[in-house]
Amino acid sequence: MKVILKEDVKGLGKKEQMVEASDGYARNFLFPKGLAVEATAANMNIMKTRKEAEAHKKEKEIAQAKELANKIKNITATIKVKAGENGKLFGSITSKDVAETLKTQHKLDIDKKKLVMPDAIKSVGTFEVEVKLYPEISSKFTVKIESL
Repeated sequence: MKVILKEDVKGLGKKEQMVEASDGYARNFLFPKGLAVEATAANMNIMKTRKEAEAHKKEKEIAQAKELANKIKNITATIKVKAGENGKLFGSITSKDVAETLKTQHKLDIDKKKLVMPDAIKSVGTFEVEVKLYPEISSKFTVKIESL
């Protein structure tokens, strides 16, 4: 009997996959536990529609990530902090500080976890920071640290 899996089933297949299962296994285990549905024309059409919607959503997310990457490319975020003589900071600049600066100065809401910082920024100067927006889509921008 052909069935469409609703969840991953060890030894049988992955979610949204159509597999062949014995009649007894399907009727007595997969169907009652809600792990699979019979592969009828209607259920196959639902599965196909779901996959198309998922692909469309992924394309949209990739397009948004590329657009944001282009916006970020030319940005320079300036952070003013207290620094001692010879340009050493009292503390360090973290990804949280950079994310907040992007939000206030450029109105870009970027999660601090997506920022790839060079080693802890502990001095005045200009630094490159990478933003990983989507797998295989990233962009770099400049962070300028100035003394007060």
